Amino acid sequence: MPKAIISPSVLASDFGQLTAECKRMIKGGAEWLHMANHSQAMFSQALRFCPWVDDIAQAGGALYTFHLEATSDPLSLIHAIHEKKMKAGVAISPDTPSAAITDEIAETADMLLVMTVPMAGRGGQKFLDRCVPKVAELRARFPDKDIEVDGGVGPKTIGVCADAGSNVIVAGTAIFNDPNPEQVIAVLKETVNAAQAKIAASRS
Repeated sequence: MPKAIISPSVLASDFGQLTAECKRMIKGGAEWLHMANHSQAMFSQALRFCPWVDDIAQAGGALYTFHLEATSDPLSLIHAIHEKKMKAGVAISPDTPSAAITDEIAETADMLLVMTVPMAGRGGQKFLDRCVPKVAELRARFPDKDIEVDGGVGPKTIGVCADAGSNVIVAGTAIFNDPNPEQVIAVLKETVNAAQAKIAASRS
């Protein structure tokens, strides 16, 4: 089973102390840091309108995720990302069915992302329960793939995400607005690990 990965969204951080905030998250147990295109635009003129693959690669990005709805040729974009020595993620919006991620796309990509809020890049939105079944559908089809949820995820909503099979968790305000972010990260990770253990046991 894929391991639990907690990825705090820097969209919810204090931009005036970004370096310190990022270090604090990693020290607190986070494996990844998540940067949405809206926040990227605040840091670089080159990214003001669209975060290009080359720009992210040059900035040291390790994984580049794009929305499936934003391209007519996802396979070529995945290959372009891989050519820049980055992993590629494919995201789907709430109104896009999981079936839109074909076997070929999923097998070529490194991660699949289910958005669980209406608007990408805006913090503090309400979690959409109706998106959870898509996580379960993708996990059933791709049992060993990293599957991420992003939007409105925190201690109150992590359970359904983890039980559906998500192992990569993006959380912004739930982590950065808590006086003890390390504890929030630990709760998220423990919940995912417990759910993954149940899923693994059900297969044996």
